[in-house]
Amino acid sequence: MSMTSADICTAADHLQGFVGINQKTAQYIVRFSEDAFGLDILESSIEPTNEFVWRLQAGEHMRLDRTRIQLLLDQHIDERLNISTPIQLYMQRVDLPEIIAERRIKKPVSQ
Repeated sequence: MSMTSADICTAADHLQGFVGINQKTAQYIVRFSEDAFGLDILESSIEPTNEFVWRLQAGEHMRLDRTRIQLLLDQHIDERLNISTPIQLYMQRVDLPEIIAERRIKKPVSQ
């Protein structure tokens, strides 16, 4: 199966759920609603899963972080998180460097 970095980036952008860090245990917690986190999760630490896997590299360049994807895979809820084949293949190919991409927020078109 041929897979491009664009396919992997698109799959990362389609990840579902939210991630927050538990202050007491210093562990990341996955939920499927922002309201589902307990009091030990700072609201400022909650971010969509599809943003959680990207880490700032330099400027507008971001790195698709294998360590953070592994945190999601360790939850064993791939289907709910929408972890698809491109992400799984990316994680298997540790011989290749992590993807670095220029990412920008898309602004809605005014009508």
